[in-house]
Amino acid sequence: MIKVGKVFWISLFISAIFVLWGVIAPSNLELITSEVQSFLTSQFGWFYIVSVAIFLIFSIYLIFSRFGKMRLGKKEDKPEYNKITWFAMLFSAGMGIGIIFWGAAEPLAHFASPPEAEPESVDAAKNALRFSVFHWGLQTWGIYTVIALAIAYFKFRRGAPGLISSTFQPLLGEKTNGWIGNVIDIIAVFATIFGVATSLGLGASQISGGVSFVTDIENTFSTQLIIIVIVTVLFMFSAWSGISKGIKYLSNTNIILAVLLLGLTLILGPTTFILNTFISTLGDYVESFVSLSFQTGSFDDNFNGWVQQWTVFYWAWFIAWSPFVGTFIARISKGRTIREFVIGVLFIPTIFCALWFVVFGGSSLFQEINGINTGLTELAQEETLFGLFESFPYAPVLTIVAILLISTFFITSADSATFVLGMQTTNGSLNPPNKIKMIWGVIQAATASVLLASGGLGALQTASIVSAFPFAFILLFMIVSLVKALKEDYRKESNTKQ
Repeated sequence: MIKVGKVFWISLFISAIFVLWGVIAPSNLELITSEVQSFLTSQFGWFYIVSVAIFLIFSIYLIFSRFGKMRLGKKEDKPEYNKITWFAMLFSAGMGIGIIFWGAAEPLAHFASPPEAEPESVDAAKNALRFSVFHWGLQTWGIYTVIALAIAYFKFRRGAPGLISSTFQPLLGEKTNGWIGNVIDIIAVFATIFGVATSLGLGASQISGGVSFVTDIENTFSTQLIIIVIVTVLFMFSAWSGISKGIKYLSNTNIILAVLLLGLTLILGPTTFILNTFISTLGDYVESFVSLSFQTGSFDDNFNGWVQQWTVFYWAWFIAWSPFVGTFIARISKGRTIREFVIGVLFIPTIFCALWFVVFGGSSLFQEINGINTGLTELAQEETLFGLFESFPYAPVLTIVAILLISTFFITSADSATFVLGMQTTNGSLNPPNKIKMIWGVIQAATASVLLASGGLGALQTASIVSAFPFAFILLFMIVSLVKALKEDYRKESNTKQ
């Protein structure tokens, strides 16, 4: 019988209070959280930018360091999943709904309102794809690499519980089992809840937008709420079936549908233009990588506002996602070397994400620039993808595949999150009770619902930015703790060989 402790009860109580606040006073919730968001982005935007740069630099360092050959587990441990399945599972958990929602919408947004070019110009189009690839590239996966590696290392090599707090044992010792450890885990739980709620809200709004494109059903909050309820039932069933059955099969389904949709869009769209644009966009990304990584727009109010709205939001969202993504990736990465792990988590998804944004974003920009479909920039962001498909052959088929893909990503993300939240609130159990997972499933759905009701996309963005701020500090100190552990264990291995 697995017992729940203070982390579960305190997290559940505060979560319930937040949901109740959103139900009783949604306008008040929106007002207060928006003020907090405005303060954090204006005063601490630089902190999010520097933190994410540190995560990436540390990840790349590990590839070439003496620690690269060290294994996440014992010397004889082998990976639990083959590389294709492993990639599918980490990709589904780490990106999911986000790339479907923003794949066509983000480049068009930068095209219509660029930070440093004339709106809807050729330069704006080039920058739009460069900015999009930057936001979903190496920095994003650098965040996930740090936390996933730390959790996996302490879990499989040192036998510690699979908790965020356990990664601080070299720094805090036995204090990780006390109130300090509880605070760390509670912060991680809330970052996870709000990070996932952002994705679930985006998914519900986009499914609703797709349904409204092919039927007479309007894209309203009521429709989005019904979708959240239906999908919640589905992912709770998946969570009940267990990680090996539910998440593995859904992850593989996601990749199949994603590759199918990507391939159809590439073939039916401006294929040559997309391939040429992919190569040039990668070159632009590499060329401007360092300057983009540290860009704050401090001398340009327009650019500064753009950085706060886009870059800071994304870094905060991915930091908020990281406790859930990191815990899940760690769970499926036993037996891999640190070098293999970092290369896999850092580079493979980055290339796929770049291709995704160039295919869908490039197709959207091609239609706008050539006058094929000039109304795309005027659509709501959740409807942009379906507006893109309107001018394609077999548009209804593409729309149905897209809705199915969003739905399976929705289920996978929520499914994985219920497992991770259950694990984090049952002292790191690798098999949290189904009742605990069901409770967190309901909390996730309720949180996404009240955020949509209180302010739509803006409220979802606010939740991520606010919840990520304290967790960013935890990630920075996690690096210090991990380095200390790596040095200790490397020294022991070297002495043993001698």
